[in-house]
Amino acid sequence: MQQLAQAIQGGGLNLGHGILKVDHILNHQIDPGLMRAIGQEMARRFRSSSVDRILTCEVSGIAPALATGLSLNVPVVYARKHKPITMSGPVYLETAPSHTRGGEVTLMVSAEFLHAGEQVLVIDDFLASGLTTLAMLRMVVSAQATVAGVGVVIEKSFEQGRACLSSSGFRDVPVEALAVVTSMQDGKIVLAP
Repeated sequence: MQQLAQAIQGGGLNLGHGILKVDHILNHQIDPGLMRAIGQEMARRFRSSSVDRILTCEVSGIAPALATGLSLNVPVVYARKHKPITMSGPVYLETAPSHTRGGEVTLMVSAEFLHAGEQVLVIDDFLASGLTTLAMLRMVVSAQATVAGVGVVIEKSFEQGRACLSSSGFRDVPVEALAVVTSMQDGKIVLAP
């Protein structure tokens, strides 16, 4: 997706240790026009999957998931990191390491928002190690729903996230990335053509 690639190259920062700062478009400030285009492109790529619901993580996954949900006209559910007092009843709970926070995060979704038999599309901002995505996929399976696919705005392919998903039993799940960063060595950000 050319518009996204230009935004990454134009304002993305390589902070070292595999951390890509794209706060100008996604993780702090949101570029509404770009987000609309991201949602439309994700919807185009997954329209044939008969998606019933989208699952993402708070906070940075919400904007691309919502844009995709608007384009597909399906509800969006996000995994919470802290349990609010309004979340009662059974929950799907998983943990995943956070590269940017430097520790484990707990992810939870109320069982009332993931239903057996549904086609659930997982959307997130990044695919890096794959462990956060894997946690969301396990939630979908726990709900006895079907994973329709995984869509990410930016994949850091050098962190082997796809291999993690494949080796964890999700080999046949379609994974779509709108931009793929192949290297972040020497302070550079190298995108796949």
